[in-house]
Amino acid sequence: MALLAVQGLRKSFETTEVLKGIDLSVGRGEVLALVGENGAGKSTLMRVVGGYTPPGAGTLAFEGGPLPGGVDAAEARGIVLVHQEFNLAPHLSAAENVFLGRERMRGPFIDRAGMERDTRQALTLLGCSAPPRARLADLAVSDWQMVELAKALNRRPKLLLMDEPTAVLSAPECERLFACIEAFRANGGSVVFTSHKLDEVKRIADRVAVLRDGEIVRIAPAGALTEHEMATLMVGRPLSDLYPEKPGRLSDAAPLLEVEDLRSPGHVRGASFALRPGEIVGIAGLVGSGRTECFEALLGLRPATAGRFRLRGAERALPGAREAWTLGLAYLTEDRKGKGLLLDKGLRENLLLTDGALSGGPMIDDNAERVVLEEAVAVFSIRARDRGAPVRALSGGNQQKLLVAKTLRPGPELVVFDEPTRGVDIGSKQGVYRVIAGLAAQGRCCVVISSEMAELIGLCHRVIVMRRGRTVGEVAGERMTEQEIVRFAMGLEEAAYV
Repeated sequence: MALLAVQGLRKSFETTEVLKGIDLSVGRGEVLALVGENGAGKSTLMRVVGGYTPPGAGTLAFEGGPLPGGVDAAEARGIVLVHQEFNLAPHLSAAENVFLGRERMRGPFIDRAGMERDTRQALTLLGCSAPPRARLADLAVSDWQMVELAKALNRRPKLLLMDEPTAVLSAPECERLFACIEAFRANGGSVVFTSHKLDEVKRIADRVAVLRDGEIVRIAPAGALTEHEMATLMVGRPLSDLYPEKPGRLSDAAPLLEVEDLRSPGHVRGASFALRPGEIVGIAGLVGSGRTECFEALLGLRPATAGRFRLRGAERALPGAREAWTLGLAYLTEDRKGKGLLLDKGLRENLLLTDGALSGGPMIDDNAERVVLEEAVAVFSIRARDRGAPVRALSGGNQQKLLVAKTLRPGPELVVFDEPTRGVDIGSKQGVYRVIAGLAAQGRCCVVISSEMAELIGLCHRVIVMRRGRTVGEVAGERMTEQEIVRFAMGLEEAAYV
């Protein structure tokens, strides 16, 4: 008998049917991967099973009996959902978040020592060294994910629903998570796991269910499907090579930007590099290497100093954030929900946020704004049923496309893409890659900060590696391999960077 059995599940939002008759089962001690493009219905299915959203039609059975509605009822039966979007309180400590709503008591008092002890044990099991007393707002995003997982495990689940749990984790952190999943399964627990990283699916899943447009198009053992076959099933068409051909570049072109000995307190301790027009430059490094902070400092988003800064051949002071924008230097943040988009506003407000409303004299030109919006929707393939609806209603992939469109709207010469495909399905990834290659072909310079080495190797002309706030090496051509990048990132091979 299956632990979970779903039959004929349907769910609509207003006039749009999101789930179209889902039949699915999860066995005891099984890891089932759920894959599909953004908007395929994966998160909706998880939310229905987890009790957060009522089904429109169909039946759900758990341990042979009907599953009552509501989150509390689902958790009481042993079904716990780890959300794609963090469901945490930033102003509370890690331990307070893990036990939120289930505080441990000692007589009339909260047993804080016991909560902190158990939180430390759970986080240590997950390979996380965050102090239990630390305020969540002061921790790294990857620590937030580990606290979210510790919170879920604290509820003693029988079925763990994990919606994109590795999106913000480094490779070593992912391995520790997979070890915990293996241990959970070995003790009889079951997992439904969604991820856009198909290599992870092959690594951890027993079976794979592929969703497309609200329907399951294939369920098969993970070993029976290649990553390419999964991707093809997800998008419904044969996939050509994922990465576009790298545009030609002039290696002797004068640098667009040069910086020497860039420093930012606590994060960047000496970064030096040059960026040229028409090239795609990757930035690699382990978590904490200072990749993001380096370019935030360069573009005025955090305090910084530099031994020398030259832009278009002219030596000058480091720009502030607004000045960098006017100089044609743009930054696409890794945190699209927290820093990149106004989630409660519509597409038009977000797209025009950086250059203000289009006006005709003293009045806003609504027609001109609609034209600009429709052009962006067409060029970047943004799928949105209602242009005026809050962008929080869009899938992650469509939010990312909107963020790219907004960032590129002023026509910058240098664009820094920080984790541009995090939480994005493979079809949307392909679109982002084509945008980056197209910009380079136009003579613009693109910087790609990414935790995925395959992405850097497949997309970039060269890769600069950072370690402990410093640029420690560069690889290009035949030397641009994962092994070579890792050697620099781990400090096994260090060379003076020029």
